[in-house]
Amino acid sequence: MSAVFTEGITSAEMERVEKTSSRSDSSSSEDSLDRLLPPVSTGLSPRKRTTSQCKSEPPLLRTSKRTIYTAGRPPWYNEHGTQSKEAFIIGLCGGSASGKTTAAQKIIEALDVPWVVLLSMDSFYKVLTKEQQALAASNDYNFDHPDAFDFDLLGATLLKLKQGKSVKIPVYDFTIHGRQKEWKTVYGASVIIFEGIMSFTDKEILKLLDMKIFVDTDSDIRLVRRLRRDITERGREIDGVIKQYNKFVKPAFEQYIEPTMRLADIVVPRGGGNMVAIDLIVQHVHSQLEERELSVRAALASAHQAQPLPETLSVLESTPQVRGMHTIIRNKDTSRDEFIFYSKRLMRLLIEHALSFLPSQPHVVKTPQGHDYEGRTFHGKRITGVSILRAGETMEPALRAVCKDVRIGKILIQTNQDTGEPELHYLRLPRDISEDHVVLMDCTVSTGAAAMMAIRVLLDHDVQEDKIQLVSLLMAEMGVHSVAYAFPSVKIITTAVDKKVNDLFHIIPGIGNFGDRYFGTDAPLNWSDDEMDEPSY
Repeated sequence: MSAVFTEGITSAEMERVEKTSSRSDSSSSEDSLDRLLPPVSTGLSPRKRTTSQCKSEPPLLRTSKRTIYTAGRPPWYNEHGTQSKEAFIIGLCGGSASGKTTAAQKIIEALDVPWVVLLSMDSFYKVLTKEQQALAASNDYNFDHPDAFDFDLLGATLLKLKQGKSVKIPVYDFTIHGRQKEWKTVYGASVIIFEGIMSFTDKEILKLLDMKIFVDTDSDIRLVRRLRRDITERGREIDGVIKQYNKFVKPAFEQYIEPTMRLADIVVPRGGGNMVAIDLIVQHVHSQLEERELSVRAALASAHQAQPLPETLSVLESTPQVRGMHTIIRNKDTSRDEFIFYSKRLMRLLIEHALSFLPSQPHVVKTPQGHDYEGRTFHGKRITGVSILRAGETMEPALRAVCKDVRIGKILIQTNQDTGEPELHYLRLPRDISEDHVVLMDCTVSTGAAAMMAIRVLLDHDVQEDKIQLVSLLMAEMGVHSVAYAFPSVKIITTAVDKKVNDLFHIIPGIGNFGDRYFGTDAPLNWSDDEMDEPSY
């Protein structure tokens, strides 16, 4: 894969994002998108299963600390803000060491689509008691029985993934027969490949699978593979591996796994080496994905016309000072220095105005004179800022200036030049953001498509809708209506609302390409007020 950055982002700009991200929040979670997509390389690496993983490597570029995706996630919701296309789940079942993971990797390579997650059932082994730990250490615990798996957690996780939600996946360490402390965060799958020896055992999980594949491999081959894997990767002794195979693995296959072959839509002999079967599977998945394609931007552009502005909108009072600053930053002849200076002034006023809508409660303090003062204090756990890159990032200093120790997250959304649709490329959110009041920052909002995508991301991470504020310097009426219609509990806060959006989705009269005017870069010929690393949706 050639080393080309995501369209619109230069290496210098990415380095700037790196620096601001690294100081944003030392407790930032793994909610970047670092493990979501299939391998770029065409070769297969040896199977490493000492620790269970949700394997996925995307078409990407890695910097020293972050990952940028060259293939973004298209909308997974409609103009109403609700999910309209569920993730397509492929279930892969087969005996131990039958080649399920190899088959999954072959399918991922042949699919050649972004946003694929490989979920291993190995991640969902139950936590063992001390007695069970002792049995496992002596190869006397049956890991090949349905009771060894946490099907409740597995079913809930698959359901959330299918619904497009963010999930946390346990990491099982086979060397200690237990879960690691840190769990993996997975978010944003168009296709989920779920593999495991008991993939078809649970009736509720079967209902979630869109395609069921059984990998059928000769028992002698499976035994040889298991010996090699357990001895070299899990540090087991050969006698112990053979004992466990004869006592648990072989009987479990015959009793629980082999009978589920009849439930499969496709049986794949020889696993990943059967390219005829792999090609048939890939053709079917492609046809299913094509049927689920959406056009959110077009729907937004044609909806909510001539409606009164919503009650959730608050526009900063247009005082002579505010109108004077708009006059300067809207003027095409304003120098970059003046544009930055007055934009920052306006951002500070906007953020102060936005914070006045946060919940507060009475609070009495003692003054230095010894008297009570009846004041107010913030009523909530935390305030977190989330900027929509790149223009929204310019609002972070204003938020930091008035909110001490505020946590910052970042989302990169860009327009696909072929489809005209917004695509999610990068995501990094602080831990436990679901408990926070979130100030979502972008400088301009035209159709509202990118703002809607960012809000949908926050909702998928369990942030409450009524705890989200969308804060923007300038919005078009179309964008206000789109966001308010889809998310009626989100507070929308801006300094001005312009009435029109032209055929190129530029706000009229507008402010121009905010990101380029602020950062001193040149706008492409086809820029729109709906582009993230240019002006936003």
